[in-house]
Amino acid sequence: MSSSPSSSVVEARKALAGRLTGLRKDAGLTGDELSARCGWHPAKTSRIQSGKSAPSEADVRAWCAACGADDQAPELIAAARTVDSMYTEWRRMERTGLRAAQESVAALYRRTGLFRVYASRVLPGMVQTPEYTTAVLRSIQRARVEVDDVDHAVEARLERQRMLFSGRHRFGLLIEEWVLHAAVCGPETMAAQLGHLLDVSASPFVSVGVIPTGPGRPHLPVEDFYLFDEAEVAVELTSGYLRITQPREIADYVRTFADLASMAVHGTASRQLIAAAIASFG
Repeated sequence: MSSSPSSSVVEARKALAGRLTGLRKDAGLTGDELSARCGWHPAKTSRIQSGKSAPSEADVRAWCAACGADDQAPELIAAARTVDSMYTEWRRMERTGLRAAQESVAALYRRTGLFRVYASRVLPGMVQTPEYTTAVLRSIQRARVEVDDVDHAVEARLERQRMLFSGRHRFGLLIEEWVLHAAVCGPETMAAQLGHLLDVSASPFVSVGVIPTGPGRPHLPVEDFYLFDEAEVAVELTSGYLRITQPREIADYVRTFADLASMAVHGTASRQLIAAAIASFG
């Protein structure tokens, strides 16, 4: 498992460690005895039990076998996979290309009623045009992905968009003004993308707020994040994709979204900023 600063990941790992420690104690084994049965150094057992090191699936199987609890291995392996999925490095998620990453969140998107998105780097995926999406994903592919399946990844994102704008979902989008001007695509594509954003902002299901660029802002910009109802947060880090499920951490992002929203302009004022950005690409 990759390391992550999120307490969601840390606490989930500690919960798994606690279950493994309990299994050892129920078997009447000391840490040294379990280590000997598993064929590894006692320090590894200590790291796993403290939650500092994540066990592999093979480690879990060996641990259960040493405790005479092979029947519990499937459940514990499933728990380990859940913890592992909370933080995934991009190089691991994208090792077979970009389409898999797009498809991996489809179920989460389907069951979400209210999306709140803060965008400080690129426009939110659910309001991207095919051409803008292609430019963004092509930039990612060139930088870090050997497999070129950009066309298929774009198709997967567009399929998700069709599902989202069925009238069963609501969207609160906060966009830093500089994102309206920071293009990884050509000026014509960017102007068309912003025109599409204007069209989307007229939907009764969509609220678009733009945070103006300028001095004296009370809150610093943060990393791009997606709030799925109040059940989960997805944060796109430089190194990987972080899923947050701890209620207190989700509450932090809800507060952050509210703080950033208080700085944004909406309605006519936001449309004027978007229109000005379109004119700059003319």
